[in-house]
Amino acid sequence: MAVKIRLQRHGKKNFAFFHIVVADSRSPRDGRFIEQLGSYNPNTNPATIVLNTERALAWLKVGAEPTLTARRILSYEGVLLRNHLDGGVAKGALTQEQADRKFADWKEGRDAKIEAKKQGISRAAVEKARAAKEAEVKVSEARAEALAKKAAEAAEAARKAAEEAAAAEAPAEEA
Repeated sequence: MAVKIRLQRHGKKNFAFFHIVVADSRSPRDGRFIEQLGSYNPNTNPATIVLNTERALAWLKVGAEPTLTARRILSYEGVLLRNHLDGGVAKGALTQEQADRKFADWKEGRDAKIEAKKQGISRAAVEKARAAKEAEVKVSEARAEALAKKAAEAAEAARKAAEEAAAAEAPAEEA
């Protein structure tokens, strides 16, 4: 029986999220599965991944093959690196402490990158809001200026009309 680590689609149309499952390769995509390892939500930025890394590593060690997308997710979470380092420990290429240190260093770097992305996204949102506010203020000032100009023109027109009416009344009084 060929076992695969793959994604199982859930959610509504155009707003999918996925369960990461271990399933027989012959079963349908959304059908029976052996074990659920976690979930993946690509609708958030950055994507939300919840994964039981110990169980995923155990399934990899017994020969489960991840699909391409599942492989990317496992790599992103460090499961494939952990499997690689454990293989090196088994062969005697490095000690368990060295492997743990390499994994911890990698995880630190990855977490820093994710945090930088989150901060960049929030900073961009703040800048976008500030730019929208400034544009709105400019539009409001332009409208206020146009209204003031229109009011001044109306007052000028009223004054001229009053002068003309007064001028027209003066000759009528003389006559």
